[in-house]
Parts: sequence; C-alpha cells; structure tokens
Amino acid sequence: MTADHISSVNFNENGLVPAIAQDAESGEVLMLAYVSAEALDRTRETGRAHYYSRSQEALWEKGATSGHTQRIEEIRVDCDRDAILYLVEQTGGACHTGYHSCFFRRIDDETVGEKVFDPETVYD
Repeated sequence: MTADHISSVNFNENGLVPAIAQDAESGEVLMLAYVSAEALDRTRETGRAHYYSRSQEALWEKGATSGHTQRIEEIRVDCDRDAILYLVEQTGGACHTGYHSCFFRRIDDETVGEKVFDPETVYD
C-alpha cells in the first residue's frame, strides 16, 4: 500500500478504520483496534504497529510501554477498504490484560487463552 493508496482507505466519520492484528505465522487473531491515517502512515514508516486510542484521543505504538511489540510483515485492506489487517510478528502478549491474544475468552466466559505477563508489573 503506497502513500497515495492510503487516501483510498474509507475512514469513518471520526477519521478511523478498524484494524485487526493477526499473527503472520500462526494466523491467530491477536487484537482489534482503530487506526487513523497518521497511525497508518507511522506504521508504514517504522514497520511497527501504531494505532489510535479513542479513549486517550492519541496515537500510540503497540509495545512502547510494555515492550510487547508488533513488527509489521504485511498490511492488507478489505474489499470495501473500510478495515485494515496487520499481519505481525508479535513479541510478548498482545492483550493489555496479560494474555497472548485479546480473544482469550469464550462468550460463556470460559478462558481459553494463555496469560503471558502480569499487567500490574508492566503498567505501574
């Protein structure tokens, strides 16, 4: 996706588009977040996943605080150009609650994922 192709992404009325992070090797879905055009530009420039925090109203780099980074292997856009897929090499856990994936829980609340770090020691 070249710089001129970013303008063809259909960002919503808030200037955001959902982004799924997927482990490039295993195919496991790790997380869903949102990206702005700036986050997408920064991701492409650095090769590291950047997102836009709706609660903090700020750009953030995955792993900047925790060290649990996502190195981008490929960026894809869906057929409607309104969702992004980051294929990543995940270092550490993707979920801020300490799990490898944010999708560690079934709808019936059964935990099926693996906790890989203690968030209280990472996010003091």
